[in-house]
Amino acid sequence: MLAVLGLTAVAAVVLELGLPRPDDSGQGPVLELTQIGDPPEFARVLEPRDLQFPADHGPHLEFQTEWWYYIGNLRTSDGRHFGFQLTFFRRGLQPGEPARSSAFAANHIYSAHLAVTDTAGGEHRAWERYSRAAAGLAGARSDPYRVWLDDWIVEALIPSADKIRLYAREEDFELELVLNADKPAVPHGQAGLSQKSPKPGNASYYVSYTRMSAAGRLGLGQAVYQVQGQGWFDHEWGTTALGPEAVGWDWFGLQLDDGQELMVFQIRKRDGTIEPVSGGTLVDVDGAPQRLSASQLLLRPLDTWTSPGSGAVYPSGWQLEIPERGIELTIQPQLADQENRLSLVYWEGAVAVSGTSRGQAVAGEGYAELTGYLLPLVEGDF
Repeated sequence: MLAVLGLTAVAAVVLELGLPRPDDSGQGPVLELTQIGDPPEFARVLEPRDLQFPADHGPHLEFQTEWWYYIGNLRTSDGRHFGFQLTFFRRGLQPGEPARSSAFAANHIYSAHLAVTDTAGGEHRAWERYSRAAAGLAGARSDPYRVWLDDWIVEALIPSADKIRLYAREEDFELELVLNADKPAVPHGQAGLSQKSPKPGNASYYVSYTRMSAAGRLGLGQAVYQVQGQGWFDHEWGTTALGPEAVGWDWFGLQLDDGQELMVFQIRKRDGTIEPVSGGTLVDVDGAPQRLSASQLLLRPLDTWTSPGSGAVYPSGWQLEIPERGIELTIQPQLADQENRLSLVYWEGAVAVSGTSRGQAVAGEGYAELTGYLLPLVEGDF
């Protein structure tokens, strides 16, 4: 998932309950991502960071926006497939901790999204929660690593935070997993600095565990399933991101069965072109990351899907080529309808992958995130 971009969008809804406004160009409504407070008070992402773990798994309260993002593909012993998403968002009102000693004082707002895809059942469901970081209701810490909102929780099982427990429950859905990192943390962009527009500071610090072994249980309706699979963890933080011409983005986190992983993103502009700072990361079998520029990637939609709930028209299926690496992949949704119809409407779902890598057949799976297809996302020049 893309760093500060999505978090800014969600937090704007959470904190200001922003409504669509008319687009001056006459092209329809947009969702305005208005700023909270005075961003110059917050730190900016201006240079690469020497990432330290587990400290950098925790919150960075000097920056205005942050998220912790877990997704994955799970299967039962007889092959039934499920996808899951649990994302925690933080938005700062003021940097740092509150000056007041009251347990009810809060400088930060948290929200969280939970979703499940039941491929065999043909169903995708999503929920959201909001809370202030006060009275223990929500928060994040690094020692030991823990992020929570009510009883939706991610917490370290070992000091390094390479092994975590994830738990969330809503209505008749319950998820409890242990995720164990199979590869080291991967910094994206320039040593962790992921630029989102040409303007200095419009960036995030972005780090991932691109392959995590997952095992646990999934309850849905009256059934409880023992599941195993692969997870992915993204952590991003920053203060500003989108350029004034951006309307949304397409993001992919893919895990191939030859041991490679791919993170690919493209930021779409109003004129239909792609932001030149788009790109991604190819992670080798041994965990070494290789930065990919937008010019090295060819991403082409294969079809479209129209949401019966929102009316948004999304791409559905893609051809992804990285000629310099000999990679040609076809990406298909596990279900067409994996739209999260929450305060922010976006498509977030499990995908299947097939193709070739250096002439050898590969398969795989992963997740895709598509934003700005219902309402263009607009972030002011701040």
